Amino acid sequence: MTTPRARAAAVLGCFALVALGLSACENTPADRLAKPAEATSAEHVGGMRALIAAAKQEGTLRAIALPRDWADYGSLIDGFEKKYGIKVMDEDPLGHSNDEIDALRTRGNRPTAPDVIDVGDTFARNAAAQNLLAPYKVAAYDSIPGNQKDPKARWYNNYGGYISIGCDANRVKPCPETFADLLKPAYKGKVALEGDPPRSATAFASVYAAALANNGSFDNVQPGLDFFAKLKKNGNLIPLDSNLATVEGGRTPISINWDYINLNYADQLRDKGVNWQVAIPFDGSFAQYFALAINKNAPHPAAARLWQEYLFSPEGQNSRLRGYARPVLMDAMRRDGTLDKAAAARLPTVEGTPQFPTDAQLEKARETVTQGWEKAVSG
Repeated sequence: MTTPRARAAAVLGCFALVALGLSACENTPADRLAKPAEATSAEHVGGMRALIAAAKQEGTLRAIALPRDWADYGSLIDGFEKKYGIKVMDEDPLGHSNDEIDALRTRGNRPTAPDVIDVGDTFARNAAAQNLLAPYKVAAYDSIPGNQKDPKARWYNNYGGYISIGCDANRVKPCPETFADLLKPAYKGKVALEGDPPRSATAFASVYAAALANNGSFDNVQPGLDFFAKLKKNGNLIPLDSNLATVEGGRTPISINWDYINLNYADQLRDKGVNWQVAIPFDGSFAQYFALAINKNAPHPAAARLWQEYLFSPEGQNSRLRGYARPVLMDAMRRDGTLDKAAAARLPTVEGTPQFPTDAQLEKARETVTQGWEKAVSG
């Protein structure tokens, strides 16, 4: 039976959703409201007000592999904690996409399992296929382009960028600007990736970009493997994962990474005397987005869903922009006037409209890289 008080709470939740600039919900009888762990939208638990209350009661969000210098996660984590009073615990900040999937699979419903993940979209598809993710539609779900989300709402892309080449101009002269440049003898022992392509979405995308630069295609990533095999054979590729510390210390003087990561390194290290230059290689222009998803066994299910709402709100999406990442809702925000135009103007100019591989092409490329990477760089 639905009591007057319960009905009022459900309606208040809907009005709160409107006040927050999110989509309104239909009046849902209280006896049909879902528990947070089963909610497929904020409306399903009675609206944003009810979701916020439940998340505050949980008090914690368990995340994994979210470096503070990655796509403005430092500001996003601080903003979420301040706004909602919910502590964000970030395990293994330098972990990779496959580490996140491994954590979901191996920890099951234990309290140490991650609530949410942020992975390359090819890894998100793999996690969905393994039935590891909870379906949940954020308020902005309908505004996310169709090719950037799962039709069952188990994952959706949040931000993206272009593969770029970062270079310490104080240590390397001249800095490379293309994949072809990276093969030059002058760069022996200087070129690094962000991780291993079978485990790292960034490194996987770097192989894809190298393939496009060497007569490959979305259907044929093998030339990318061949390129890195040649880079390793001539001594230019070093077996050290690049990150802010290795860049600052000069151990990875040339790093293939997303443009928003390399541009952020340039900002952070400028006052420390590091002249970090960034080029988007015209011979291998490759763009990709990163996906957010909720663990179906999230120990803090309300906080997990609130985190998603926050990262897809104008506040969260503009924070991505300030970290040089391209928010997935950028076009929609430009139309509705919520886009931070000053932050958008700081993005590097890239010619042409980015093209994205299909699901089938991504899966084929992932299998090729997973099976062929070790052989390509061995010896």
